[in-house]
Amino acid sequence: MPAPERAVLDKAAHENFPVAPFFLPRAWRADLMAVYGFARLVDDIGDGDLAPGGADAVLLGLDRAQAGDRLAMLDALEADLRRVYSDRAPGPRHPLMRGLGPTVRRCDLSPEPFERLIEANRQDQRVSRYPGYTDLLDYCELSANPVGRLVLGITGTSTPERIRRSDAVCTALQIVEHIQDVAEDLRRDRIYLPAEDMKRFGVSETDLAAPKGGAQARALIAFEAERARDLLNEGAPLVGSVHGRLKLLLSGFVAGGRAALQAVAAADHDVLPGPPKPSKLGLLRAVGATLRREG
Repeated sequence: MPAPERAVLDKAAHENFPVAPFFLPRAWRADLMAVYGFARLVDDIGDGDLAPGGADAVLLGLDRAQAGDRLAMLDALEADLRRVYSDRAPGPRHPLMRGLGPTVRRCDLSPEPFERLIEANRQDQRVSRYPGYTDLLDYCELSANPVGRLVLGITGTSTPERIRRSDAVCTALQIVEHIQDVAEDLRRDRIYLPAEDMKRFGVSETDLAAPKGGAQARALIAFEAERARDLLNEGAPLVGSVHGRLKLLLSGFVAGGRAALQAVAAADHDVLPGPPKPSKLGLLRAVGATLRREG
């Protein structure tokens, strides 16, 4: 496996939820990892987190010097995505995109979810603050919800109701990630906490840059965490709508969000020293509780 591909896929082990657990059919695992590889590559380009040296830029047909030009990299990736859907030679350039091709064809996945993920990362280059909660939800429609729709597509279980529930779960997971990563995002000059909420709780950007969260900042995080919890609960019936190993997979997604929120609460909603992370035992307990409730 080429080094750039390995560097991206190795990050799967550090997600809040299992990406392609062992209990799934081999074909599903391969397809889920192919989609994860694409999503991780897009995010790494948008966040400037690619492996040093410019190998990914070269793979996408750019000069090494362009590796730091995120918009050029995203444009090159979108061009490679078009090659995935084209029958014309020579095909995709990047190994992760070549790996995506069989999944796209086998599962008849449309390009739209992949295009939305790219557009979300373009937005990250232009937009660093969100005035209101609805603005954040619109962003999640690009950055998070396509992933859940791809999972449903891979498993052949898409229905309008499942898509609605999946969108709620994915938006919740994105908000949970934003909550955990407030300090890291601020170092990238990004704030995903809505400005209207910061004003309501009397929290300034200076407050978010502090080494520890004050009472107002912790109250703000608790408020956003409750919103994420409500969204998870809204989407959780998705678990009970499917059967077998897919039920276990989807319960892992929901439980991953719940366990992360429990870790945030255990830290007294102080996320500024670093992202609170759930323990493996906490995650297992959350999975068991989600399965018992079927959502």
